[in-house]
Amino acid sequence: KLHLNTFRQVRRLESTGRSPVYSLFMEAIQGVSSISAYGAKKDFIQAFEEKLDRCFVCTFNTNICNRWLAFCLNTLGSTIIFVTTILAIQNRDTMSPAVVGLIITYSLSVTDALKWFVRTNSELENKSISIERIDEYCHLKPEAPWDLCNQKLTNDWPQNGIIRFEDYSTRYRENLDLVLKEINLSIEASEKVGIIGRTGAGKSSITLALFRVVEPVSGTIYIDDIDITKIGLHNLREKLTIIPQDPVLFTGNFRINLDPNNEHSDDEIWKSLEKSYLKTFVSNLNEGLEYNIEEGGANLSAGQRQLVCLARALLKNSKILVLDEATASVDMETDSLIQNTIRTAFADRTVITIAHRINTVLDYDK
Repeated sequence: KLHLNTFRQVRRLESTGRSPVYSLFMEAIQGVSSISAYGAKKDFIQAFEEKLDRCFVCTFNTNICNRWLAFCLNTLGSTIIFVTTILAIQNRDTMSPAVVGLIITYSLSVTDALKWFVRTNSELENKSISIERIDEYCHLKPEAPWDLCNQKLTNDWPQNGIIRFEDYSTRYRENLDLVLKEINLSIEASEKVGIIGRTGAGKSSITLALFRVVEPVSGTIYIDDIDITKIGLHNLREKLTIIPQDPVLFTGNFRINLDPNNEHSDDEIWKSLEKSYLKTFVSNLNEGLEYNIEEGGANLSAGQRQLVCLARALLKNSKILVLDEATASVDMETDSLIQNTIRTAFADRTVITIAHRINTVLDYDK
């Protein structure tokens, strides 16, 4: 029992210790060009060695548990053989040599039987960790329904893009502190609102709340006087557009990345590229819109990836646009291009910008 309890905890630590190693390995593969460009090879090697050392400590402890078990079982088996042999010698006058030999032979196999029994139980305990994880995922609280029929929305909802937070509070998980506390916020139609604050102040939490990635603890968010908790997630999210800090690009050509649902004509796509200052770049490519974008946009610069997301937002033409630190990782020139497009192409749209550069939102309404 002592071994099983210890072995279970050590194996759990070993499984947990592998995750940081795998994560850093994948990050290094995906960002190998940036690592080489910034000369960060030594830093990544050092970080990898540190995480690998922590993982090996857990593996070493697992091996110690196994060696300790083997020692205990061998000691127990040897004790059984010793006691059996002594008893057989003491009773040699009443027992035949065949019986004595049979008893000693079976006592020799006790050690192997004990090892098999304990190791089988240990493996069962080890596999139960995977079952625990599956059970944990099975009991995760699901998201809200994707579609709801009790709220009838018009195809052009939201028509105005008016957003209201009324005494809104939320947290990321149960038993955690509130990240937004009784927020009251009113954003009128076509207003440009900038949100600036220190790290951890809850800026991005407002975005998560608007898309219902987190659900309210109390209070309500209204879009054009409709409570967003009364509509399905699909109906809500397809009407909103977000340009995140880390642009999301798919493996495929420009056309798929800009219009994944194939809802727009080539003329509309080229117009969106022109407004996002990508028309010249795409026109100079031999394949044009059929130019293949690698996974994560690896063959595009950071600024170009962000401009592709801007072109996608222009095509979607939502009444509400959210920029979650969209220009934080791009140069000042790209930042200026994005802001110029927002002022012109999204002049009649409601825009919420979460930024860390004060000049980004200086000319906003709020």
